[in-house]
Amino acid sequence: MTKNELKDFLDTKVRQYNNPKFIESDPIQIPHLFTQKEDIEIAGFLTASIAWGNRKSIITNAKRLMDLLDNAPFDFVMYHSPKDLETLIHFVHRTFNGDDCKQFIKSLQHIYKNHNGLESIFNTNAKKDSLQHAISNFKSVFFEIEHLPRTQKHISDPLKNSAAKRINMMLRWFVRRDNSGVDFGIWKSLSPKQLSCPLDVHSGNVARKLGLLKRKQNDAKALYELDQTLRQLDPSDPVKYDFALFGLGVFEGF
Repeated sequence: MTKNELKDFLDTKVRQYNNPKFIESDPIQIPHLFTQKEDIEIAGFLTASIAWGNRKSIITNAKRLMDLLDNAPFDFVMYHSPKDLETLIHFVHRTFNGDDCKQFIKSLQHIYKNHNGLESIFNTNAKKDSLQHAISNFKSVFFEIEHLPRTQKHISDPLKNSAAKRINMMLRWFVRRDNSGVDFGIWKSLSPKQLSCPLDVHSGNVARKLGLLKRKQNDAKALYELDQTLRQLDPSDPVKYDFALFGLGVFEGF
């Protein structure tokens, strides 16, 4: 395919998958249960944090976690008691356990009480064409309070060559804004042009088959390469192509 043909093909796939039906089988349905900005942020962050493995399992466990937070995630984060935290101790999703969950709630409270919330942290360290340094700084802030060393592995650092798929996915949810009804667009201080594609096995394999990506590992270097390619197709909203790459890989076995 020529570059124009490839763009037309991918644009068609974006339109096919970037619509409310996508929500029904995707973890993004969890933050869609809420309307308050802070509830959406916390539900989205926690859901994205456990978004690896079987998608049905991710959704099931994210719903369970929302139940444990009394389906009021922001209130729970801000006003929980030590006894409330103990209700989380039996939560498990793969290697993310109850101790990790308790730490995440404490760190989120610290962020909302002392750093003006999640959006403020990412905006403070954003670059005009990338949020990868902002992700690395976010990890530092998240763990600047006393914490269990084991929990650090659950937040990736792009400056240590991670593709940071889960946080990049979360950023897409909160920053991208269009009329499709899938992504939220609630973080007005950031722009879709700063986003990076959530790079995983599915999107990476499809990107390679289409000639969008040459690097074999799904790491920060591959993410940068894919970023540059997608920005050529749409500089203002490159990450809309996540819908095409993911849809082709997961739903069509491309």
